[in-house]
Amino acid sequence: MIEYKAQVSSPLASGEAGLTVSDKGLSITTLFEAAEIPFAGINALTIADYIVTVKADDGDYVFSRMGSWVQPFYNALFDAYNKAVLRSLFIKGDPLLTAKGTYSFTERNAVGGGSAPIHVYDNNVTVLPPDLSARRVPLCFATGMDQGDFELTLRLDSGESYTYARLGYDSAPFTNAVGRQIRALREKTLAAVREIDPSADTAQASKIAAIMPQGAAAAIGRLAGIAPSFVAALESKIAAARSDGYYSALKQLCDPAGIYAGFRKKEAPAADQDVPDAEDAADPYLIWLIAPSPDGRYAAVEFAEADAATFIYKTYGDFDGFARQLNRALEAISFRRDVIRMTDEELRKPENADYLMAAKRTAALQFVRSGFTGRIIHSGADTWKRKLTEIWNA
Repeated sequence: MIEYKAQVSSPLASGEAGLTVSDKGLSITTLFEAAEIPFAGINALTIADYIVTVKADDGDYVFSRMGSWVQPFYNALFDAYNKAVLRSLFIKGDPLLTAKGTYSFTERNAVGGGSAPIHVYDNNVTVLPPDLSARRVPLCFATGMDQGDFELTLRLDSGESYTYARLGYDSAPFTNAVGRQIRALREKTLAAVREIDPSADTAQASKIAAIMPQGAAAAIGRLAGIAPSFVAALESKIAAARSDGYYSALKQLCDPAGIYAGFRKKEAPAADQDVPDAEDAADPYLIWLIAPSPDGRYAAVEFAEADAATFIYKTYGDFDGFARQLNRALEAISFRRDVIRMTDEELRKPENADYLMAAKRTAALQFVRSGFTGRIIHSGADTWKRKLTEIWNA
């Protein structure tokens, strides 16, 4: 591991220092002081006039007098930073295509852009600038792909849009790769729909796959209008997961047609996750529900599995919009459901560094987290129903 030498000026250490880049952050050691800047706390990296500046949550760290080592140091820091960003966005494996160009985006409450490396993966396009505007764009939610002169704009069902330009000779390969992966994801969803409901005909399965990209939640009333057998198959899985009592209660509390249902293929548990018992592991699909309160001000989010809990959120008066944002947020964090209910204090704990980085770079996750109201443990359908009603009527 290389130790770089620099003159440092910072909130935690100043003077001649040794700098070491690791996979977690940047370590600074002076004669009498030592500090570490975790990547989760770094908001931007800049290099100008032989000076590298790290803009962090606790202030600016300025490194100078590095001579010919300034560019190698910046490159090493930027590379490690990007790897941490990719890890926080749950991106694994090598990209299918890499390019460099400009990007811009328009999201719920933010616009941004710049110049950065651009990667195409099997299910997303990710840009990796040296700041908080890194974005992972899930291709499963793409509803439009507009080609201009040497640029491509992706529009998502949530209203977000992302434009990539000035890719040079990579422009056509980039467009082709993105289109190819969107088609592949549609085919994957179609196969999953057919697996859940083999009785659905081709037209029905195609329509359902179009409104449930990668299993994203959609209104049960809308699904029933396309293929009642598919809704029946989902409800059968809810019953098998021992969650039918809570689902029945939800249908009593709100319009059943307005409840959203989604599905996803279960993954092997991570090292920090509990291993499911044999009964839970028998069905390869997890079903999840989003139910509106009667006045639409709140949403109850329910995962159909044993020993689950119900999460309650404010919808800010737009239940359908909330459901789309929740789809986006859950996909972004690979369904690590604790992230959507953690307090800000919990999110900033060292063990949750990756989640913090994801939250800083995912507008939908920020929005959903801002509306978290409470959690209701499954302690019996009647008690659960009473507690839910109390929150909804608060």
